[in-house]
Amino acid sequence: MATSKSLHLELKNLDQESQIPLNRTPTSPSEQYYRSIFDRADANKDGAVTPHELEVVVDRLSLTDEPPSQDFIRQIHKMADKNQDGRLDFDEFVTMIKTQPLFRKIVTRYVNFILPRRKLGAVDVTQVDGFGGEYEDQYKFCPPKVGMVIISVIELIFFFIDEYRERNSTMFASGPMAQLFIYDPERRYEAWRYLTYMFVHIGYLHLVVNLVVQVFLGIPLEMVHSWWRVLLVYVTGVVAGSLGTSITDPKAKLAGASGGVYSLITAHIATIIMNWSQMSMPFVQLAIFLLITGVDVGNSIYNRYWANLDEPIGYMAHFSGALAGLLVGICVLRNLKITKKENIIWWVSIALYLVLMLVAILWNIFYTDYFPTQK
Repeated sequence: MATSKSLHLELKNLDQESQIPLNRTPTSPSEQYYRSIFDRADANKDGAVTPHELEVVVDRLSLTDEPPSQDFIRQIHKMADKNQDGRLDFDEFVTMIKTQPLFRKIVTRYVNFILPRRKLGAVDVTQVDGFGGEYEDQYKFCPPKVGMVIISVIELIFFFIDEYRERNSTMFASGPMAQLFIYDPERRYEAWRYLTYMFVHIGYLHLVVNLVVQVFLGIPLEMVHSWWRVLLVYVTGVVAGSLGTSITDPKAKLAGASGGVYSLITAHIATIIMNWSQMSMPFVQLAIFLLITGVDVGNSIYNRYWANLDEPIGYMAHFSGALAGLLVGICVLRNLKITKKENIIWWVSIALYLVLMLVAILWNIFYTDYFPTQK
């Protein structure tokens, strides 16, 4: 909390130095982070910062220290408000930051804590790129992101209905929900099974792993791209998983949401590709998600074909879901700045996805001899 003496000195300093010219270049990196902070403070996006909005942003940017008093902040606001209209426009806001030690300290701490730094010549200039800048600013916590939570609750309900009706039925997919909704190649005419198998899980471990992964990967995507886009990616991954499995392993039954889960993994890859210049260290992020996907799919393939392990894992559902998540993610997830190159990637992705889906659907409809006899 500021003392009366320190308050007097701060205000005197502001009054003496507020006439310092800004000498700013509109496109300079320094103005970029000033604009980023101004946009955060301007909660109602009317182009000006009120005393209350200034209090809120100071509280946020103070990070770990106790923020100054409201009276202190309001007096600073009044001194910086040169036209005395009760609001700070962008120039007044920047002048306040440049001439007021308190705000310089807060902004410096904020910049060092959040935003990546880059050397330009001999000057260390803070950029707005990356998770600390343009992409990070897209994260929204309200309203709550519940798309993946709702899907997870439905999967839990299906699981416990079967477990309640017949103990241990979930280990053998013998419960009523499993029998009705699992993907069964002998009941391919019941088209809903290509999607609803995602609600059926074999055993507690299978369920828990899928729930944890889809919630922790899905909610961050929803915070930037909205629930319906993420749900669309998830559903297309599930359907691609069953179609891919039907073609590569026509006698296999399929249960679980792994196709959707893997679509969420590669959806993160898609958003990295399409927002490359807005992200910090995109190479590292991309490598992490590629490693996760490659290790799991590669391990499943090795165990089945080289190690001769009889694992009931539909690796093709994983791979197909991952491919769908990448292609659909590129098409439907938000791209903050569209370049000519990214526009080409968008068209290639949507064309490739539609071709693959059309081939798989037509194969299932017309190549009936390839599949087991229908019940």
